[in-house]
Amino acid sequence: MAVAQRFLFLLLQKKNTVIKKAWIEAARPRTLPLALASILLGSFVAMEQNNFKIEVFILAALTTALLQILSNLANDYGDSKSGVDGEQREGPKRTVQSGTISAQQMKKAIYLFAILSFMSGLCLLIISLIQYPILLMAFLGLGLIAIFSAIAYTNGRRPYGYIGLGDLFVWIFFGPVAVYGVFFLYEPTWSPEVLLPASVMGLLSVGVLNVNNIRDIESDKVSGKKSIPVRIGREKALVYHAFLILMPFVLMAIYLYPLSESAWRYLPMLSFPLFAYHLGQVWNKKSAIALDPYLKQLALSTLTFVLLFGLGIYLQ
Repeated sequence: MAVAQRFLFLLLQKKNTVIKKAWIEAARPRTLPLALASILLGSFVAMEQNNFKIEVFILAALTTALLQILSNLANDYGDSKSGVDGEQREGPKRTVQSGTISAQQMKKAIYLFAILSFMSGLCLLIISLIQYPILLMAFLGLGLIAIFSAIAYTNGRRPYGYIGLGDLFVWIFFGPVAVYGVFFLYEPTWSPEVLLPASVMGLLSVGVLNVNNIRDIESDKVSGKKSIPVRIGREKALVYHAFLILMPFVLMAIYLYPLSESAWRYLPMLSFPLFAYHLGQVWNKKSAIALDPYLKQLALSTLTFVLLFGLGIYLQ
């Protein structure tokens, strides 16, 4: 009897471990550095103008992380239900498709993270804009759009991620909305030059999506997903990728040049070899398995770029 109980305990323990691992895989923590890089970049720009507030940073980072996890869970569910994440998929399998998490469980998790994102975002707006009720309501509407967009990327009657609009939405929400949005929440002021680093972040974020879409180009063709690489072909998608990686350095140079004569301001440019290496690898790797590591590599390179930007501000 004791042996049977011990066996049952070990079996349940193993099952719980598998379930925990499945939820971690569904949340895709490797995507979080890219999302947090947007908040860091906007915060560093605000810090340069002496507008940094730690409570705004913490809530902005928390809200962004929750939205990113919400998007990842919704993508897992949407890709599996639509058939995009089928047997033909060459990239990593999603948890709903593999059966480790049921569709019903995933729907509950999506609702939970939508609520958590909303609550965290509301706290952020109250702390930042309580004295500006019209702006607060405008940002609240923007937050609701962000939550809806995170879910609608691969869900609904006509998911915008399946018709080639994912790049535009990623640029908007990881660039101007995230970077300029958090900058504005520190101190509600109009500074159009901040749109340059915001565009930098948006382009690099689209770059991560583009690697993902190049990796999945063959399986997306079969499933009917009309991503940019599917629409223009692999060779043109690689040229497009080069634009997404190189243009941010041009925009950042334009932004930095009039700000200071200090050479420290140009520290983010030292990250260029990381991006050049990335481009070379993406250009030469053909299989989905070979391309997959370069999503994480680009995300971490982008985070390095942003951290060097912040270090340059500190040292100037």
